[in-house]
Amino acid sequence: MLGRSQLYPWLLLGESETDQPLGWVFETLVVVSGDIHRVPFSDLIMGESAPPTPLMTSASPAPAATTKSAAPTPTPTIGVFGVSGTVSGEVNIRYGPGVEYPRAGVAYSGDRFEVTGYHTIYPWVRIRYPEAAGGQAWMASDLLEISGNIFNTVAISQTRFSLPPFTPTPAAVQASGINGERALPLGGDLQILADELWNLLLQNDFDPQTSRFGALFFMDLASGEAFSFGDEIAFSGTSLNKVAILVKLYQKLDAPPSIETATDILNTMICSENAATNRLLSIIGDGNAYVGADAVTKLYQELGLTRSFLIAPFTTIGTPEPPPRPLVFPETAADQVRALPDLSNQLTVVEIGSLLANLYQCAYGEGGALVDSFGETIEARECRQMLHVMSNNTVDALLKSGVPADTRVAHKHGWIPDTHGNAALFFTPGGDYVIAMMLFQPEWLNFQESLPLFAEVSRRVYNHVNPEQPQASGREWDIPDANSCNYFGSPLVVDLLQSHWDE
Repeated sequence: MLGRSQLYPWLLLGESETDQPLGWVFETLVVVSGDIHRVPFSDLIMGESAPPTPLMTSASPAPAATTKSAAPTPTPTIGVFGVSGTVSGEVNIRYGPGVEYPRAGVAYSGDRFEVTGYHTIYPWVRIRYPEAAGGQAWMASDLLEISGNIFNTVAISQTRFSLPPFTPTPAAVQASGINGERALPLGGDLQILADELWNLLLQNDFDPQTSRFGALFFMDLASGEAFSFGDEIAFSGTSLNKVAILVKLYQKLDAPPSIETATDILNTMICSENAATNRLLSIIGDGNAYVGADAVTKLYQELGLTRSFLIAPFTTIGTPEPPPRPLVFPETAADQVRALPDLSNQLTVVEIGSLLANLYQCAYGEGGALVDSFGETIEARECRQMLHVMSNNTVDALLKSGVPADTRVAHKHGWIPDTHGNAALFFTPGGDYVIAMMLFQPEWLNFQESLPLFAEVSRRVYNHVNPEQPQASGREWDIPDANSCNYFGSPLVVDLLQSHWDE
């Protein structure tokens, strides 16, 4: 029983599974179980007759066709109740009237749904949603532009709703290799960590089914085990791609850097200063920053990393240097649409994470892809020096803030309005590892939402690797003012001038 007439002794009946109205029936013809006075009043009109009329049977004659004069076409209605809701943004569709219920799907701006009921306590409406088990789901009413009177639909007061039967979904987390190598199968504990981090991003509403999502890569540098999710997505390279610039610069140098170049290295990797970065690209490109950017892309390709690239200098104030030729924006195997990546500067989490793993192997393992590909032009001491630079990054936030303050972390940060990223190499008592993580939200991503998530992901990884010395909670973090960041005359410059570095 869906409703009762306030004026006549008639009851509105509906299907027991879907609550869709079937029609009106005279009250004395129904045996009622339960308190009829708790059934809401309804003035739903089935067809064009009023007051409500009995259901038509197969023996009932069909209404005679009539001819009507032309009239303006009325706004179409949806369903028997004539009530609909139009989405004005991006909205989660759930299995019950509250955010604690699992999501049944996602609606986007302009999507229109039939409203079949409203909750008498919570500001939620029930909609027809064939994709959900049972064909019904729920949306917050204040996120919809309602057309029609929702009080003509079914009033629902129950506060507990059964969940749909669990249906296994394809694994979101994948075992990963670096440089195109075959991935090692994940051990049970590492698979648990991978699933935990995946669910952590979902719980914070970074979900690939929506326009707000994230990606992550992790690698245990002792075992070589690695996993990732979101690696199919290309993100804006932001300043994270400056790691590749640094590697290409050291491959180019055949002697310790000059004072000016050493200063630019520090201002590039710690201050993220674009003007300094472009001067390094000019060194790589023999005086042309665009040629230097192309050389960085070639470095990626020679390492087997084919979905990351840089084809132009970074944006700076003033008149930009003209390109030596028309720019050709590479098409890669990654999804180059979803995260709205910069056309000239892109990466994936696995490839920037792989580059850090290659640096580690070069610095301490005397091997790996960097040595195999560039063994004659890059040395272990240079790889150690690059990690020394990144270990002095003063941005004590993002992934770094999830581990104890005295932990050595060689990392590069980067962000633009819609994308925040961090790639980091951790040296911890329980073992060394790499994390690369990107978060994206169209137009603007708030640091108040991204920074705590970076820290919590990092904390959980640290505790997995260091179960006997866990980090109990997050800690305070700091991001220095970039405008006052300048390493001219810094003791670190002297460090980079040394011909041998044994850090």
